[in-house]
Amino acid sequence: MSEQKTVYLADYLPYSHLVDSVDLTFRLHPTATRVLARLKLRPNPDRKDRDHLRLDGEGLTLISCRLDGQPIAPTVDAQSLTIAAHELPHAPFTLETEVEIAPEGNTALEGLYMSKGMYCTQCEAEGFRKITWYPDRPDVMSRFKVRIEADLPVLLSNGNPTSQGPNWAEWDDPWPKPAYLFALVAGDLRAHSAAFTTASGRKVDLHIWVRPGDETRCAYAMDSLIRSMRWDEQVYGREYDLEVFNIVAVDDFNMGAMENKGLNIFNSRYVLASPETATDDDYARIEAIIAHEYFHNWTGNRITCRDWFQLCLKEGLTVFRDHQFSGDMRSAAVRRIEDVATLRGRQFREDAGPLAHPVRPESFIEINNFYTATVYEKGAEVIGMLKSLVGEAGYKRALDLYFDRHDGDAATIEDWLQVFEDATGRDLSQFKLWYSEAGTPQVKVDEAWDNGVYTLTFTQKNPATPGQPKKQPKVIPIKVGLLNPNGDEVVPTIMLEMTRAKQSFRFEGLAAKPVPSILRGFSAPVVLDRKAPAAERAFLLAHDTDAFNKWEAGRALAKEVMADIALKGATVTSDWLDALASVTFDDSLDPAFRALCLRLPGEDDIAQTIHAMGRLPDPAKIHAARREMTGALAVRLGEGLQRLYKDLDDNAPFSPSAAQAGRRALKIAALGLLSRRDGGKLAASAFARARSMTEEIGALSALLDLRQGQAELVSFAARWGRDANVMDKWYALQIAHADPAEAADLTATLIGTPGFDWKNPNRFRAVIGALAANHAGFHHRSGKGYRLVADWLLKLDPLNPQTAARVSTAFETWPRYDAARRRLARAALDTILSAPDLSGDLREMAERMLSAG
Repeated sequence: MSEQKTVYLADYLPYSHLVDSVDLTFRLHPTATRVLARLKLRPNPDRKDRDHLRLDGEGLTLISCRLDGQPIAPTVDAQSLTIAAHELPHAPFTLETEVEIAPEGNTALEGLYMSKGMYCTQCEAEGFRKITWYPDRPDVMSRFKVRIEADLPVLLSNGNPTSQGPNWAEWDDPWPKPAYLFALVAGDLRAHSAAFTTASGRKVDLHIWVRPGDETRCAYAMDSLIRSMRWDEQVYGREYDLEVFNIVAVDDFNMGAMENKGLNIFNSRYVLASPETATDDDYARIEAIIAHEYFHNWTGNRITCRDWFQLCLKEGLTVFRDHQFSGDMRSAAVRRIEDVATLRGRQFREDAGPLAHPVRPESFIEINNFYTATVYEKGAEVIGMLKSLVGEAGYKRALDLYFDRHDGDAATIEDWLQVFEDATGRDLSQFKLWYSEAGTPQVKVDEAWDNGVYTLTFTQKNPATPGQPKKQPKVIPIKVGLLNPNGDEVVPTIMLEMTRAKQSFRFEGLAAKPVPSILRGFSAPVVLDRKAPAAERAFLLAHDTDAFNKWEAGRALAKEVMADIALKGATVTSDWLDALASVTFDDSLDPAFRALCLRLPGEDDIAQTIHAMGRLPDPAKIHAARREMTGALAVRLGEGLQRLYKDLDDNAPFSPSAAQAGRRALKIAALGLLSRRDGGKLAASAFARARSMTEEIGALSALLDLRQGQAELVSFAARWGRDANVMDKWYALQIAHADPAEAADLTATLIGTPGFDWKNPNRFRAVIGALAANHAGFHHRSGKGYRLVADWLLKLDPLNPQTAARVSTAFETWPRYDAARRRLARAALDTILSAPDLSGDLREMAERMLSAG
């Protein structure tokens, strides 16, 4: 087993010194970049002990080191440069270092690296130490001045440009920041430019930098940025604070994007869009991620986190803000459903397995492994609950106080909760358990009806998770509405505040026993345990006034049907079919909402449901059950599908608007079902005449689902072979729709194609990640999926451990399956752990997952 060092929240100490300013000079060269750093430091008055000066560094060749102008010989090892306490002045001093690094060979894509001839950086969480010697921790904040020297046309860094000349440029960031927010980009780039005038009348120059030829695909990203800036002023009162805002699109990037101060670096797939190359989902993600990174300017940059244990402070809050923004830009109800679906698909799965951890963990080994759905998505849900508890006005007072009190600080969860207590007078000590305890609470519901009094009794159970066997009752806001048997709403939405393990709430003066609509808007990230007959779920699907619970009723009904088919060989019930038919053809409902209702629960979701019932899920039977339900739905919707499709098949010019996207989503859902009726004829025609990538992918998906579409795949590749982002779709789509028995073999075949650049994170995820996401294919009884994914994780790990570790989470659910599959999955994990020179990132993940068995 590994002897990696564990870092504990309880061991936090302020850094030994304050860094008042940083001056950096970069002399760029692919294999021999020189970085000159001048740090002005002074002893930290909050540290009473006299300590060594220890700077972080990895892969650096030290050329020189000077203390107040005099050469010194510090102690240097593989991870640090140390100057003994007795060699340090008691007063402020200047430390100068010069190092050499090789960006071209940096395949981990952390620190300074190269992507197709362009220099770029990624420093969160601990990448700056691969650039120069520095205290690489978020609570060390300083002003940075940067000079870049290179024979390249565009030289960018944080802050405002101050001066430039032939082959050099200088930048000054006036706002103190930690090293993880440092950024540098240099290359042959073109700008898509605009301007924004702030609420106070200042002009900000906006630039999106891309490779030559991509300038025409930046308009939607720029529009999203401008709308984000305006929204943050109007909703949160936050104005941008520099003269310029730059975004750069990079092809080789481990994540979605990075919020570096004034210079956001993006994975190119979340910037570039045109109707011909981007789907409606791509447009929605671009809008959300542009907003997310911009919102970090205040919730993450101006106020950062004291240490990495507080990561949810910036990420959970910023995810919550980008969810609010997207809800305002699009349908709030549809966005809420999509957010909850993501939460359940990723975070609930995480909470239920060996990778469970609190929103604020107490310890970590590799911080890169804690950029998780729990920190981001559950962190956002916790803030949503907090907002519900204190109300709109209380939330606004608290946020205003937070920005006033902590601007320029590296803050903690305690700081965050304190402003809510001070602004609203609430005691949040019990609510804080949401940050410190892992796991998804399970809330059981019982009801009683007696002479006009309806009583709901809730019992919460907080399951054991790794390292936390016992939990305390949490504060759970439960939004409830009551409907009369005729469908009228008799009690509009109210919020019940559950604080005890078991708690009852009474509703008096009712004329008839109501139908409850519980957890409206998904007011808390919990699993609701309430046995309801199929007829009641169908009633709520037809009559509930809360859009989320309307969708939830159909989803719950579909899950019950699918589980019954997979476990008992049952047949598709008419309750579900009839209820879904009524929603599908209800023109008063948002088309996007109707499309979501037609989307059946995922196979992994059903496997988790069956596992929670104490049964062993069979991936093959779940896959067959889902296909059977799709076929039955196509039959039940009948000729109405054809009419619906024709009504939606208009010739309006393409727009990425939410309204048009919703119509296209419903049209494509109808197409998929119609293909079950006509053998794919309409889908083949739709592919040939598609006027957008959304329609093209939708038609191709329908054909692949029928095990057809080979000619269309060839046509698609011939047309889009030069566009990497589009071809990622081509790879992933085939594997996603592959027959489970053939998924691993198909993946191996695609790996052998010339376009499979496994060193590119997007392409690796599009192929290896797609197999991992094909539930029945990855978990096929042959074990081929396990072995192939494990082999490729081991191949990638020496070059890019961060991406390898993230894709490895495919194995986190292995203990839920039968003995034969568990044996095969364990063997794959053992193979990973037996590899020599395994990275700390992948080793930690494999060990944690293996510990569950």
